[in-house]
Amino acid sequence: MKFRLKITVCMLWLMAIAFGIGSSLLIMLGFSGNFQRAENSALNSYKMVLNTLRMVDQTGPVPDHSNLSQALVQLSSQGGGGWSAIRLGDESSVLYEDNSIGAELTKNLPENDGKCGISVISDASGGRHIKISAYLSAAGDNLRLDQCYDITPLYAQRNEQLRIYRHVFLIMAAAGGILSWALAYWLTRPLSALSKASKRFAEGNLAYRAEVRSQDELGVLTGDFNAMAEKLEENIATIQESAARQETFMGNFAHEMKNPMTSIIGYAELIRAQMLDEREQMDAANYIFSEGKRLESLSLKLLDILVLKKNEVKLQPAKPAQIVGSMVQHLQRVYEEKGIVLRCRTEDGWCMLEPDLVKSLLVNLLDNARKAMDRGGNIFIVSEMTDEGCVIRVHDTGRGIPPEELSKITEAFYRVDKSRSRAQGGVGLGLALCNEIVKLHNGTLSFESRIGNGTCVTAELKGGRI
Repeated sequence: MKFRLKITVCMLWLMAIAFGIGSSLLIMLGFSGNFQRAENSALNSYKMVLNTLRMVDQTGPVPDHSNLSQALVQLSSQGGGGWSAIRLGDESSVLYEDNSIGAELTKNLPENDGKCGISVISDASGGRHIKISAYLSAAGDNLRLDQCYDITPLYAQRNEQLRIYRHVFLIMAAAGGILSWALAYWLTRPLSALSKASKRFAEGNLAYRAEVRSQDELGVLTGDFNAMAEKLEENIATIQESAARQETFMGNFAHEMKNPMTSIIGYAELIRAQMLDEREQMDAANYIFSEGKRLESLSLKLLDILVLKKNEVKLQPAKPAQIVGSMVQHLQRVYEEKGIVLRCRTEDGWCMLEPDLVKSLLVNLLDNARKAMDRGGNIFIVSEMTDEGCVIRVHDTGRGIPPEELSKITEAFYRVDKSRSRAQGGVGLGLALCNEIVKLHNGTLSFESRIGNGTCVTAELKGGRI
């Protein structure tokens, strides 16, 4: 059974119970009040007749039952009662009886204690009457006066009210059912929207959202569902992006391994078969050595990246100016031989760093800057202190990086110019390693570049200032 149908049934049951109890109680109380008034009116009328008969018996010239009968006939004709009878103590001895309604005798007679016996009787046609009986002493005999008062209209009124109540109840039940269904449908619309949204979401439509129609609990629930769906969509997108990166990583890794391994195996096979002369053997050996060194560099950088991702480093007080100055002094002559001028400007101060990792960061950034220059140029390193640590910037006057490539260059194995990078011995892991080193220092790595005007790499290290 659907929830809205349950709401409808429950509301109908509550309405039926409330309407049934309320209406029945009103009809019952109304009938009871009317019956009590009719009974009191009949009792007062009976007492009046009884007192009148007693007065006739006492004032008559000769005590005679006929005087009482004649008085009762006159009172009955004046509306003293619907039916009257006078009997001796034995109910079979009837002195007077009005048979206008053919009343039945009451079986339970009142005791001779001066009190009235009141009962409700039915006649042959189904009419209802209040019958009142009492004893009186007249003409030396113990007589009983019976009178009936018609209350059939009172029962007819109650029956009419019950009939009207049944018709009104059916109409109210039908109208209440329609209104209950409409109300239940309106109340459960947000739940239907949530159900539809969950089905669409399960079918793969991650962008589908349920419409928030109100600010009540169901509206809040819909909003929470949409927030959950939004977060889930973001997480799934992140997972898919991560899976795509991993797939690209594995493809690039396999490609990087395939070419040198194929060449190494091929040249080794030629050397083993002794099909080369001495010079060719030396060239093959040199090629095998260079490809082996490249594979060694590849494996070491991959290992460094994996280790950095899985471990936390312990930062220690260090001078960024000293690290940068020492690195420039060490590499300056090597770079000059390639036509590259290497300079630096540093700001003195202490901050929390991991010196060896910062040196590796500088080596990789400088190596990338060197590879961006075909015919020499300038590399300028700036080290500045900040409130949270330090900032290291590496400027070069190389080829520059296209804007669409800037967001991808920190991915493993990604290279802007693949043919030139492979010819220069690059495997596309340098900036990926730099990015991990900066993350370990709670910092960020950013790039600014213009085609033909060079690149500026900014490494913001936030390990803490001393």
